[in-house]
Amino acid sequence: MISLGKIGALIAFFAIVIGAILVAVYGRANAPGQPIAFSHKIHAGDFKIACEYCHSYARRSTVAGVPSVARCMGCHKVTALDKPEVKKLADYWNRKEAIPWVKIFDQPDFVYFSHEPHVLKGIACQICHGPVEKMEKVREAVVLNMERCVNCHMERKASIDCWTCHK
Repeated sequence: MISLGKIGALIAFFAIVIGAILVAVYGRANAPGQPIAFSHKIHAGDFKIACEYCHSYARRSTVAGVPSVARCMGCHKVTALDKPEVKKLADYWNRKEAIPWVKIFDQPDFVYFSHEPHVLKGIACQICHGPVEKMEKVREAVVLNMERCVNCHMERKASIDCWTCHK
């Protein structure tokens, strides 16, 4: 006979396993907290600011980079100055501090990835990052793993040489 305690433990175990599977399949359900509540939905969605305007390193570097406080202040010296999150941005600007953003997308150390060839081939950012322009808070909407990358490369007849990604 199984006791109620063991049943509860089994239910908890299966809930954890199912949760882990869902995160593996669908990415992070929740976006991590950020020092400033930045809305990609407003900037990339409503105002249609191109990804590369803010993530300007993407077309020439391994990383897309995050915009500098100066880039953000280029617009926010004159717009939305009354908004609490823009006031936080201005505080970083006045203190001459970088915003300590929490990284969302990352690859293991043994994986080499460069945004440059992907951007230069015209691959939309949403292919790997999901519909960021619809997100209030950016989250890992798709799982970036070897299977996904290899399938994408095969579909596009791109290199699948191991040394391309594993240097």
